[in-house]
Amino acid sequence: MPVLEVHKMSHNFGGLRAVNGYHLEIDAGQIRGLIGPNGAGKTTIFNLISGIYAPMEGEVLLNGQKVNGLPSHRIASMGISRTFQNLLLWRHMTVLEHVKMAHYSRIRYGLVGAFFGTRKRRREEEEIEGRALELLDMMGIRHLANQVVLNLPYGAQRRVEMARALATEPKVLLLDEPTAGMNPEELVQIMEIIRRAHREFGLAILLIEHRLKVVMELCERIQTLNFGEVIAEGTPEEIQNDPKVIDAYLGKESVI
Repeated sequence: MPVLEVHKMSHNFGGLRAVNGYHLEIDAGQIRGLIGPNGAGKTTIFNLISGIYAPMEGEVLLNGQKVNGLPSHRIASMGISRTFQNLLLWRHMTVLEHVKMAHYSRIRYGLVGAFFGTRKRRREEEEIEGRALELLDMMGIRHLANQVVLNLPYGAQRRVEMARALATEPKVLLLDEPTAGMNPEELVQIMEIIRRAHREFGLAILLIEHRLKVVMELCERIQTLNFGEVIAEGTPEEIQNDPKVIDAYLGKESVI
């Protein structure tokens, strides 16, 4: 059974049909890509899956359980985590605080531990910090753990956001343009981080990217979206040679 299924999902903003009949099936351990021109509806699909919006039609299933209509924090705790096209970080918190905060969705020590500093709380807080530091190691930014995020270069902030998403221990990770604003060297590094996270955690990953090198090298299958509808789906080779895709997207964008 697919870990994430989306059936006939549609959504309007006023009179605009932003997403129309979107479908997806992704198995545990797969990396899937979602491409399309600006305004095609890609980020809206992420917002619908992750609970920022509730779809007007269709359903989203996580391990066979319907999640659409649930609040976004509940969907995250069930196993769907994401990054954002525009960075959403707490600007005056440290790198380590960001990642530890994400772990708190899974704390077990309860209110008594929180108020009275029990042994169970101290032990669990130590475990949370240890896991957070391991994720910062994976991202190559452990040396920045005590730096305020506001002071970091853009590429490092992207890594903080990815570490925070992984800290929720997701089954499905949604990455919205993870290489946006990066230079070629940073791009290669992020691609390797995505491969490592996929390998070590066995994640299902759905990836939005405009830099087609990233999608073509990382993804097993790719969907192309245009005006809110999937116009093509297939392997990277099939997508590169699909006339509809070339007309809508590939012929108008440079491949880095």
